[in-house]
Amino acid sequence: MFTSRAEYRILLRQDDADRRLTERAYNIGLAKRDRYDWWLQKKQSIEEIETFCKNFPIKAKEINPALERLGTTPLQFGVKLEDLVARPQLNFKNLSEIIPELRALIEHSANRKEEIAEAAEIRIKYKGYIERERVVAEKMHRLENIRIKGHFDYNSIQSLSTECRQKLTAIDPETLAQASRIPGVSPSDINVLLVLMGR
Repeated sequence: MFTSRAEYRILLRQDDADRRLTERAYNIGLAKRDRYDWWLQKKQSIEEIETFCKNFPIKAKEINPALERLGTTPLQFGVKLEDLVARPQLNFKNLSEIIPELRALIEHSANRKEEIAEAAEIRIKYKGYIERERVVAEKMHRLENIRIKGHFDYNSIQSLSTECRQKLTAIDPETLAQASRIPGVSPSDINVLLVLMGR
């Protein structure tokens, strides 16, 4: 299956496959112990870099000349390193050239340090998008458990759009999650059904 065809493709990135699958593969006997141990080491290194970036203070007057050279807006006040990593013009490569502590941490990582640094950088840069998609996925997972087949006469619910009433009547979905995936059924239509079910 192509990741681009997946429903939650931000959560199914190729750089994140080992995070999602290694432990499961090890538990069912598909991954050997050395593979699992490597994953635990990689995970710890990624978390160390993320924690460092979250806590490392950046002083505006010390970093601004370098930021201007890199073509990004100077700081008005101090920030944490993760705020700089989130900028599109900045990455671990150019930041590690001006922040020796970051360079030392990346160099200190386990073998395959480029892979570890890339994974940590992606998690920091796209943290907001990843978290938002995780919330949506969890909400959709909860909707999978709400059965609606046979509960409604869709044509009598005037607060649903006309297109929604027609589609729901024709398809008669089993669950609210299935209904939400029907083209023409909007999030506000799903909310109407939730309200009518007392959720």
